[in-house]
Amino acid sequence: MNAVPHFRRNLSLLAVCWAIVAITNMLNVSASALVGHMLAENKALATMPIALQWIGIAVCTVPASYVMSKIGRQGGFIIAGLVVCVGAGLAVLGIYERGFAIYCAGSLLLGAGQGFAWYSRFAAAEVAPAQWRSRAISLVLAGGVISGLVGPSLADYSKDMLAPVVFAGAFVSIAALQALVIVLLLFVRIPRPEPMRFTGGRPLGLIARQPKFIVAALAAIVAYSGMVMLMSVTPLAMQLCGLNFYQTTSVIQWHVLGMYVPAFFTGHLIRYFGTYKVMLAGGAAMATCIVIGTSGQSYIHFWAAQTLLGIGWNFLYVGATTLLTETYTVEERAKTQALNELLVFVVTGLAIFFSGQMLHNVGWSAVNLGALPLVLLTVAGTVWLWLKSRKPDPKPAATPVEAAAK
Repeated sequence: MNAVPHFRRNLSLLAVCWAIVAITNMLNVSASALVGHMLAENKALATMPIALQWIGIAVCTVPASYVMSKIGRQGGFIIAGLVVCVGAGLAVLGIYERGFAIYCAGSLLLGAGQGFAWYSRFAAAEVAPAQWRSRAISLVLAGGVISGLVGPSLADYSKDMLAPVVFAGAFVSIAALQALVIVLLLFVRIPRPEPMRFTGGRPLGLIARQPKFIVAALAAIVAYSGMVMLMSVTPLAMQLCGLNFYQTTSVIQWHVLGMYVPAFFTGHLIRYFGTYKVMLAGGAAMATCIVIGTSGQSYIHFWAAQTLLGIGWNFLYVGATTLLTETYTVEERAKTQALNELLVFVVTGLAIFFSGQMLHNVGWSAVNLGALPLVLLTVAGTVWLWLKSRKPDPKPAATPVEAAAK
């Protein structure tokens, strides 16, 4: 696909749009569990709203690709912005009316909009010439760094913007920022992507039984569900420990920087050290985060744990994504990626919901320890696959391309 004219302008606008979307995501993460705890009669349901957001992402990820193949990326992103604005409006209404169900409905729509916004990195690659594509994706990822720098101040300010109704201002800010994104998108020109094809190649069940797919999917699931499970309840856990909202946004800031700053060099580390070593480093960082999280509940404990959690997520998730690309052919790509994404987002939504139950019933340390077995299982699976790949095979294994030709 050829790049459209004025790609630098289009790429710059997309980078700004994604930076704004990342800021809105940080506002949402900082407030969601706290608002859920404030509105829910049963405090064990405090994380249900943010769990519903991930369910919304899971439900909309594949349909979003179909919609964009029909109306283009620009139209899809504008739809996403409108959906997020409606979701933010429902969230504000739920806070004012003290309606937990209304707030949950708003959260579901916030997630649905994010299901579209996840395709920003693909759009960046599509507006750039081939030699610019890696830099284009990096430029979009830089938006995550910007959110880590700007988001905490905006979250701290907007929390009491509509005082005495706390947190309503955060969702008004989300709606305003998404409206700005919609305006900027009117000036972007993105080529229409090719329709997704789910036919051709090997049966999906055969692809999913490959050891590489199993380990890659497990690592992606654990990276995302473990990260979001611990991160989403951190604001609530810090509040229960007597820490203030400014300290909470500071911890989330370092977590976000830990997630996105390594994105500029993780690819180089994979090329130099190999995929398995980087995945193991990510697993080790997440395990260390859990150890720190269970050893104390001071500001420094939360800060160190969440920063390591962000770094561990980056190494493990980028490594898992790289490993996944070795499991399918071009014609199998769409259905394999769709299965992987569906597994990741559904499990993540369930993990967030149960993390709220665990925090309410058995405490913060139990939430951390609940993630540890899956992290250790992922590390063990990665080590097994790494050692397996180093053993000389008497008969060379068929590549996905060769297997598909049989």
